[in-house]
Amino acid sequence: MSYAAIHPNWENPASNMVDGYSLEMTAKEIEGLKEAAPLIRPNTQVAVTFLPGEELSQRVEAAVLVRALGFEPIVHLSARRIESEEQLDWYLCEITQKAEVKRVFIIAGDPPEAEGPYENSLQIIESGLLEKHGITIVGVGGHPEGHPNNSAEELWVWMQKKIDAVRAHGMTPLVVTQFAFDDDAIVEWLAEMRDRGIDVPVRLGVPGPAGIKRLLGFAKRCGVGASASVMKKYGISITNLIGSAGPDKLVGNLEKKLTERHGRVRLHFYPFGALTASAEWINGYDAKHS
Repeated sequence: MSYAAIHPNWENPASNMVDGYSLEMTAKEIEGLKEAAPLIRPNTQVAVTFLPGEELSQRVEAAVLVRALGFEPIVHLSARRIESEEQLDWYLCEITQKAEVKRVFIIAGDPPEAEGPYENSLQIIESGLLEKHGITIVGVGGHPEGHPNNSAEELWVWMQKKIDAVRAHGMTPLVVTQFAFDDDAIVEWLAEMRDRGIDVPVRLGVPGPAGIKRLLGFAKRCGVGASASVMKKYGISITNLIGSAGPDKLVGNLEKKLTERHGRVRLHFYPFGALTASAEWINGYDAKHS
C-alpha cells in the first residue's frame, strides 16, 4: 500500500509530532477558517464535519472554501443522517465537482435510528457511490477509549470489516480516532491494533487548546473518558474549571511513547471552534521542535 496516496509525507518519518497534521471544522466555521488560514500550512487536510443543524449546502460551501484557500478537504459522512441514496449521490456529486474532494471520513452518527437507508458506515462503503464519484481515500473511526455502544472486540471487528471493504472497492483506508485525553490508552490501543495485523495509517485525535469547561463538555457529548485521574494527567483539575488547557502534556507524552512498533501516525486536531488558537498552538510547537 502507498502511504503517499493519503499524503506525500506519510512515506517519510515525521520530523516532529505536528508534521503532517490535520484539522477539523464545522460547516458553520467559514469565517473562522478564513481568519485562521494564514496560520495553517498549505495543503493541510481540513475535515468538514456532518453535524445536526447544518444544511448540505453549507457543508458543500465549506468544502469549496477549504479547497479555495489552498487546503485539502476531507468531507464527513454521517450514515444515519443521510435521508436517501439519491441524497448521498447528489452530495457526493456536489463535493467532488465543486471542491474536487477525493477524501471522505465515514461514521455511523448519533441518531439511535437511521433517517434513511444507511444504518452504518459499512453500508455506504459498500454502496459503490464513493468510487463512482472518484473518492480515493476513506477514513474510518477509531476509539482508543472505547465506545458506549460497542465492546472493544466489536470495535476491532467492525474496523477490520470497513478496512477490507474500502480496499475491495479500490480505495485506500485510513483510521482517524476520536479525540482522547489519556496517552496510555492511546498508545496501548495503537499497539493492539498493530498486533492484530491492522497496518493502516492512523490519525490520532487530540483536542486543540480550549476552555476547560468546553473541553469537558465535548468529552461528555462524545463519550470520551474524562475521569479525575486522566484529567490530572492531561493537566486539568476537575475541582478548578476556570481557565483553558492545551494538549502540551498529551502530545509530549505521545512523542516519548510512540515507536516504530506503532506504525505510521499523524495527529488530527479537534479545535472545538477555535481554529486560530489551534493553528497558533501547532505553529508554536513546531517552532520549538524543529
